[in-house]
Amino acid sequence: MTLESIPGSSGYLDLFPDRRMSYFSNSYVVALTVVAGIGGLLFGYDTGVISGALLYIKDEFEAVNNSSFLQETIVSMALVGAMFGAAVGGWMNDAYGRKKATLIADVVFTAGAVVMASAPDPYVLILGRFLVGLGVGVASVTAPVYIAEASPSEVRGGLVSTNVLMITGGQFLSYLINFAFTEVPGTWRWMLGVSAVPAVIQFVLMLLLPESPRWLFMKDDKNKAISVLSRIYDLARLEDEVEHLTAALEEESQKSVIRYSDVFKIKEIRIAFLAGAGLLAFQQFCGINTVMYYSATIVQMAGFSSNRLALLLSLIVAALNAAGTIVGIYLIDHVGRKKLAISSLLGVIFSLVILASAFFLKSSGSSSGLYGWIAILGLALYIVFFSPGMGPVPWTVNSEIYPEQYRGICGGMAAAVCWISNLIVSESFLSVADAIGKGPTFLIFAGIAVLAVVFVIVFVPETKALTFAEVEQIWKERAGSSGYNSNTESFLEHGDQS
Repeated sequence: MTLESIPGSSGYLDLFPDRRMSYFSNSYVVALTVVAGIGGLLFGYDTGVISGALLYIKDEFEAVNNSSFLQETIVSMALVGAMFGAAVGGWMNDAYGRKKATLIADVVFTAGAVVMASAPDPYVLILGRFLVGLGVGVASVTAPVYIAEASPSEVRGGLVSTNVLMITGGQFLSYLINFAFTEVPGTWRWMLGVSAVPAVIQFVLMLLLPESPRWLFMKDDKNKAISVLSRIYDLARLEDEVEHLTAALEEESQKSVIRYSDVFKIKEIRIAFLAGAGLLAFQQFCGINTVMYYSATIVQMAGFSSNRLALLLSLIVAALNAAGTIVGIYLIDHVGRKKLAISSLLGVIFSLVILASAFFLKSSGSSSGLYGWIAILGLALYIVFFSPGMGPVPWTVNSEIYPEQYRGICGGMAAAVCWISNLIVSESFLSVADAIGKGPTFLIFAGIAVLAVVFVIVFVPETKALTFAEVEQIWKERAGSSGYNSNTESFLEHGDQS
């Protein structure tokens, strides 16, 4: 079977245009995407809720109020858990399947939410944050892979980006709940404890859904896989998909046992991992989760002292984030991953310069309230530029660039890199801002974004509308020579034109 004849490839869809699928042409795929995306909702809710809850945790626990380190630890302990959860989640996905990994993540997340809501002191709260992080880490690996493996290649980018929409939607929901509970006794406990609700909902719904068809094929459970695929594709395309997956399974079965060390020993896997993990690292080092975790604190830094006003402005920021992701879902399969990431980063650089300038001007001693509003403008522009591009692109790219056998391992390792990067940034942000000032801190983020542009140009290929087999061929050719052969160039050019 040639690359052009693989089901879902540009050549195949040109030959059989009636088999091309759109985002909403199959309600079953949409349902799979939405239910799996609840993992993204948990991810987003957790990253967003702590921003507002921290304001009230400081009011209840004097030790937290007096220690920037303790505040950073409460925020970042979830990231420590997510780091371990992502690393274990990759192995769990390959060994037990995407469905079981999701169910386990829901149980752990729910336990963490209960511990947080009932915490008698900051240290039990930190334990609850760690448990929640474990669940989020597993979910961050599992949801994009589950969605990608059930998605037709022509709409894979948009469907995987739906998971990112759920992340940003979760962040918006967290700010909405934060704002709603500002006048309720036990404010922060409600904010943190209510996160168990979507985890329980996902657990119940996931019991009704099947395992990933590609994972079933990989485990040689062909009948179940065909049963799932028959609900995704029409009969004609189903036969071609089954033929292709059967051939791929026979090829994979001839390979040796997969080890973590193979990721670094095999050149094509190594350079794919560099591109995927690098994208996720730059996503974090550009400061996005600093903006989301500490948005209310940044608003207060800008001169708005009221907790309620800070939360309201943060709610607007989260709404912009969700709206931008919706735009990204459309653009990612039309503009392409690479162009979208580069344009997003250029806007991020511009926004960070505005944000830094506002704090530089404010620190000069002026009492003008204008500088606070300039900071809010910079914050809003940052989200507007980041959310359609560098929000969904890294997760989408990581769900599609690894060969079948390595998808769980590499996805888990890349997600672990993401969470480690997130941990470094969130644990150091307040301390660095106190040490060198807010303006220089945001300029550092801008400088990192410049490096990210160079990285994307050099290391990240365009994968828009390509099948998994076509993407795998790109890495084989990059590993074997300095450029692409004419066959690869032809389908890449075709993808850019479609």
